[in-house]
Amino acid sequence: MGAGKFSFGSKFVRWDKGTRRLPIAAKYGAIADTTVRVALDTNPLYTTRAGVARYVRGLLEGLDTLTLRDDRVEPWAWPVENFNYTQPLRMLKTAWRELAWAKWSGSLRLRQDRYDLLHSTALPLVEYPVCRHVVTLHDLGLLRHPQRYRRWQLRNGLRRLQQVTQADHVIAVSQFTADEAMALLEIPAKRITVVHHGVTLAKTEIVPVNLPTEFYLFVGSLEPGKNLALLRQVWLEARQNGNQLPPLVIVGARWAGVKTEGEAPANWIFLGHQADEVLLALYRRAQALLFPSIYEGFGLPILEAMAAGCPVICGRVASLPEVGADAVLYAELTAENFAQAMQLLRADDALGAQLRVAGLCRSTDFSWTQCARETVAVWRQTSGV
Repeated sequence: MGAGKFSFGSKFVRWDKGTRRLPIAAKYGAIADTTVRVALDTNPLYTTRAGVARYVRGLLEGLDTLTLRDDRVEPWAWPVENFNYTQPLRMLKTAWRELAWAKWSGSLRLRQDRYDLLHSTALPLVEYPVCRHVVTLHDLGLLRHPQRYRRWQLRNGLRRLQQVTQADHVIAVSQFTADEAMALLEIPAKRITVVHHGVTLAKTEIVPVNLPTEFYLFVGSLEPGKNLALLRQVWLEARQNGNQLPPLVIVGARWAGVKTEGEAPANWIFLGHQADEVLLALYRRAQALLFPSIYEGFGLPILEAMAAGCPVICGRVASLPEVGADAVLYAELTAENFAQAMQLLRADDALGAQLRVAGLCRSTDFSWTQCARETVAVWRQTSGV
């Protein structure tokens, strides 16, 4: 592989390679038969409870519904959980996974077990795989909004983005992300395939104790780009104007008093990470999912909400119109406009019913079986069988 370096421009990062890409057969040799043996990177299942982990679980669920002929799909991961944010333990586990396991044990397994293809379901851990390489690209927030990341996350993420540009094929989770990859990483369209997420809801529900009769719902991680600060402003301005909004129930790896968001309103309820059964109960009972995120590669919470019959209010930004289409209520990402959308929904029962029906209908366009089927097609195309 030719030498190169990241060069930073005003709008994008480019990988300047010293040599041209070799054809697949020249790099790896031809596959002798039509069997494809895939190492599927399942590391996100052990490192996060956010959207990437839900994607991996959904893809595995979809694969279980397919008949893969003689193809073999095997998990490739260091199966040690790292969900606790206590330092330095989390940092040490992260370093071991990315710098030691991936470089030595994981790479050795790829060689010894003679896989035909490695599918990195998030940014790659292996710099130069010994087999064909497919990468799922979820978004390019590292380049669009670098201020949202800690310094080490940014440095490590940019290094791994470099590896995305060298993959044999890229699966983009939305057309928006595909367009971002072409514009910011200069990956040609012929090496990108758009494969949307699916959606699966829990089969039963668990209603949290002391759940308010009326409430809004927010689902998201600690990451500041989810823009919970905007909702804080909505609640504070309502209180200043003498209005009392229903509680906001917050699900995800968050806690009250995040430094960048200020003090939380008194009637906000932080539930932390919750099982899918609890999430289903919340979606079904919420007045609306409030999703003021400023940048998404897909936007899985709005799809889950629609599938559960929950109205959605979100911004017309990034990938969200691609997922929500005309089945959600869009608002400009200002406190005033979001508050107006919330008031409109509260005052118009017919609008709420319309959004619930439209969301249910729209959600049927997405399935993990279809996601898996399209993913397998990429594997086989990339493997040349």
